[in-house]
Amino acid sequence: MWRLGGRRIRTLRGPAVGLRSASTAAAASAVPSCRAVVLPRFGGPEVLEVRPAVSVPDLKPCDVLVRARAVSINPLDLRMRSGYGRAIFEPLLPLILGRDVSGEVAAIGASVSSLVVGQEVFGALHPTAVRGTYADYVVLSEDELTPKPPSVTHVEASAIPFAALTAWRALKSTAQITNGQRLLVLGGGGAVGLAAIQLGVAVGCSVSATCGSQSIERVLAVGAEQAIDYTAEDIEVAIKGQFDAVIDTIGVPETERTGINLLKKGGHYMTLQGETASLADKYGLAIGIPAATAILLKKQLQYRYSHGIEYWWTYMRADAEGLHEIRRLSGAGKLKIPVEKTFSIAEVRKAHEMKEKRIIPGKVVLEVD
Repeated sequence: MWRLGGRRIRTLRGPAVGLRSASTAAAASAVPSCRAVVLPRFGGPEVLEVRPAVSVPDLKPCDVLVRARAVSINPLDLRMRSGYGRAIFEPLLPLILGRDVSGEVAAIGASVSSLVVGQEVFGALHPTAVRGTYADYVVLSEDELTPKPPSVTHVEASAIPFAALTAWRALKSTAQITNGQRLLVLGGGGAVGLAAIQLGVAVGCSVSATCGSQSIERVLAVGAEQAIDYTAEDIEVAIKGQFDAVIDTIGVPETERTGINLLKKGGHYMTLQGETASLADKYGLAIGIPAATAILLKKQLQYRYSHGIEYWWTYMRADAEGLHEIRRLSGAGKLKIPVEKTFSIAEVRKAHEMKEKRIIPGKVVLEVD
């Protein structure tokens, strides 16, 4: 049973299928199907299909149905479309890509207590979600959403949560940064990097960041005390002193070495480029996941004894406390992810192509009209 407006609607519970055709939908719901961008197979932008009637799943007690107004494109979307994570996702095709969303609550599950129908909200799905946000209607759990600040537009809000929650997990859940500490962001010009800088500044950290020359002004504008152009300077020479935490959004051997060398003893190095999905794709889940666990444990022990630091692979996870703080900061104008260009959701192929070719280096948002 779920609620639409003031009415309770009883639905028949069907199997937990990510995508079903509208003709086989089990529930006679108020929104039985909607337009969605479907990924039927892995490949280039041309494989994306805008379908007019993809079924909307029944709501579980803690679920919320959101009428999407804007969804952002993350690097993960492009990688998944090309086959990243195929060991997990290939048996589940077709998929709907997308993680961020901003819109209005259209319906709520019977146990939802913090949100009401008609309320403007924004939030993000977990990286492994099968039914993503590239759709007119999106299903998220209550703890994956928070009220949208009135001062932030849907386009602006949709660019924030996935990147900010990724940074939050690294900085607050793992490193537990506090006032007065020093934070280094390797790759500060992207969405996660910019979010990390602003979250660090909000806590009271002294933040330095590396980025390309085109991002120097943007990185300084969001609060970094020092921005180093990695294409023109030796990072280890340009940066003075050591750091309590390093978040590495690039995750190549060179940035890992640099980040580790610039940490204080007891510091935390966190990279977004863990090897779990790539090893699972290469060797299958049964071998790949244990192999990734072994590699991570080896690196943790190696760096703990050689440098006295903690080493982590970090991923986005739903975090109600983090989302609340992200809402507070974005509403106060202290957390922004600049949006460089918007497209209609019907232009999703063009948007993916321009992102993939780096024609648009900044954040891209799909407007759902």
